[in-house]
Amino acid sequence: MNNVAESFIGKNTPRSDGFAKVTGTMQYTSDIIIPGMMYGALLRSPHPHAEIISVDTSAAEAMGAVCLTYKDINPVVYNERSVSIPAATYRDRTVLPNKARHFGEPLIAVAADTEELAFKAVKAIKVDYKVLDAVYDPAEAMKPGAPELYKTIYLGDKRIDVQNNIGVVRNIDEGDCDAGFAKADRIFEHEFELERIYHNQLETKCATCKPEPDGSLTVWATAQSIHANRQLLGRILNMPLSKINVKKLPFGGAFGSSIQVNTVTPICACLAMKAGRPVRLTSAREEDFYSHQKYPALFTVKMGVTNDGIITAAHVKALIDFGAHQVQPLPFMGCTAGWFASLYRYEGNIRFDGTAVYTNKTPCCAMQGYGNPQINFAIESMIDIIAEEMNFSPVDFRLKNYRGVGDEFWGQGPTIRSIIKSCGVEQSLVEGREKTDFDNRALPHEKTGVIRRGIGLARGFHTSGTAGPKEGEVIDYSSATIKINEDGSVDLLTPVTDHGGGTWDALKKITAEVLQVPLDMVGLSPAETMNTGYDVCTHATRGVYCGGAAVYHVAMKVKERLLEFAGRLMAEHHYNLEVMRNDELRQSVVRVKNFPSKFMTVGDVARQAQIMSWGTMAYTDSYRQRNCPPCFTTHFVEVEVDTRTGIISIPKVLIYGDCGVAMNPDLVKGQLVGSFNRGYGYTVYETMPLDENTGALKNNGLLVDYKTPTAMEMPRIENVEVVLCDTYEPSGPFGAKGIGEAALASVQAAITNAVYNAIGIRFHKLPITPEVVLKALKNKEQEAGK
Repeated sequence: MNNVAESFIGKNTPRSDGFAKVTGTMQYTSDIIIPGMMYGALLRSPHPHAEIISVDTSAAEAMGAVCLTYKDINPVVYNERSVSIPAATYRDRTVLPNKARHFGEPLIAVAADTEELAFKAVKAIKVDYKVLDAVYDPAEAMKPGAPELYKTIYLGDKRIDVQNNIGVVRNIDEGDCDAGFAKADRIFEHEFELERIYHNQLETKCATCKPEPDGSLTVWATAQSIHANRQLLGRILNMPLSKINVKKLPFGGAFGSSIQVNTVTPICACLAMKAGRPVRLTSAREEDFYSHQKYPALFTVKMGVTNDGIITAAHVKALIDFGAHQVQPLPFMGCTAGWFASLYRYEGNIRFDGTAVYTNKTPCCAMQGYGNPQINFAIESMIDIIAEEMNFSPVDFRLKNYRGVGDEFWGQGPTIRSIIKSCGVEQSLVEGREKTDFDNRALPHEKTGVIRRGIGLARGFHTSGTAGPKEGEVIDYSSATIKINEDGSVDLLTPVTDHGGGTWDALKKITAEVLQVPLDMVGLSPAETMNTGYDVCTHATRGVYCGGAAVYHVAMKVKERLLEFAGRLMAEHHYNLEVMRNDELRQSVVRVKNFPSKFMTVGDVARQAQIMSWGTMAYTDSYRQRNCPPCFTTHFVEVEVDTRTGIISIPKVLIYGDCGVAMNPDLVKGQLVGSFNRGYGYTVYETMPLDENTGALKNNGLLVDYKTPTAMEMPRIENVEVVLCDTYEPSGPFGAKGIGEAALASVQAAITNAVYNAIGIRFHKLPITPEVVLKALKNKEQEAGK
């Protein structure tokens, strides 16, 4: 009995959902069709700031439509996102408000028998508004006399006053910054600014809600957390959670856009309960632009450096415009401080002063990094500025100051700290320097011609989850159920969602590896809130590291029971047995150690246990990681700048990713390449200009000048090299940690650093569109002529 199969952890395997996706048979929320279903539509605010004086829905109701206004809603004030502990969560939102605070905010919902009738009914509704002055600039919003969005909001259960539209202040002081700056030989200070962008996920927000005959509610929703949706709906509808069942479905990407309970879901639920019939409510792409956006940021960064290249202190001031509602800008600023603090050591002298402000714009939420790409752009640009002005090698300067193995790491903020146990930074910087011949790159003043080529680098990271050694600082745990069937196959039940990157396949691999079952013998069971334990959310790059750890923990418990049952059947102590996968039998077997001819298949053990009425080999439990290890990335990017058109193109890129042991290397590489595309767009294309007369976006739609890079703008595939670092994370399942959000963190700074190397112009604000580049080239030419 020696035909033992090799591990498939770290091996490329076909995606279990691949066939359904490429054939178009995968079922998403918008594919749910229920007999008797009605279709929802929303009346959205035509003003950025206005009070509703009166509403007349009689014409719409005469058409047979069911109408929902703020008067029909239980006035629960909530925050759409429920990751933080309740006492640290700001609340300012209701399902439907009587005051619009941004253009496009949902005010009234209707349901009708057809979509056409629903939209016709919306147009028939008459609303009288008292139009109020609006404010769009966060600095202006804080001035006395500026239009006020709120007078009071809630922090936990405590009602608090809002002063000058300031939603949150977060100040952090570590070490002794004043002494650190006094120790420095040079002090550098610069501003950096990043604009809002749209998530641009494949699937827009959708919810389908079905009232059941027993008074319960079944929900299908675009969701990164089915349990967060259930709990919030329970509060809003004043229903026991046992009466609300949220089904887990695949969804077409998110990039953080569904980290919270999406605005349409409570509206749809309330509409369905009023109608007494199933209702589906789907956002059009143009509406989705007003759902959530990426946080913009203005940073002032100050650093002190000694002549021998040690950063002695760093101070960041942050001004954040989070829009009309809070989707937790408080933890956003804590996380931003953590990303800044954990990139480099700064001799422990760190200061962060953050202010987050209400404006009459679309609310902001997490987007692939939750502040990390923003602050990374600022810090990694500063590192390049310092290296050039002080004549340091950009690679050596980073190597001298980075936080690596043995250093303290701030996971998601200053209260969640751990020690780095695995790190690919040195490998990526040292190898990348050699591969790109980085030290011998030409300097900007040495370049002439119409097309200027440059090379730049930046490094970044993200956490794998949000948990630290201490309990009660943040909600972060996962649950799983695993059951061995009577033929030796295995059922895996997990509430963890998959954004499309292959998380579910990774969890199946972990199950199969622990129980030594062939991968195709592990089934992913349909999951919903009524049959799964709690999972906080698939966010913070936690899917494999945290969700996978729960699966690993439960699988080990099932394995214990398997060995116990097999020992009783084989008259052996359980500690003398081992489980091995045998591909010839397409089974896993339990055999006696050092006596391979004495064995039973797992299927035989399960069947005999059933006959003996010992029970099913199954286990359900929750598990919390006590670490959130950083996963690192480094980008070496070549750019070409056309000085006639201002167009920035990228002919070549080298990407390093450190995710510990990759469950499926090809999927990790795909994540890194796809994220490079997103970061490329963030850097040179994407912007959301606002018409300040109306509060409306000038480009709310993919056909209305919202530009993102296509395959035509990306480097040719043979010029994209992705290297996975040789690391092992001891706290992760089979040595794995995350990669998702880290994949984007350092793209922006790497591109802008390369642009500087090409044309000698440092850009401190994104995006750097062709118009911006041409203007900067013209200004440089004029200054040179003086």
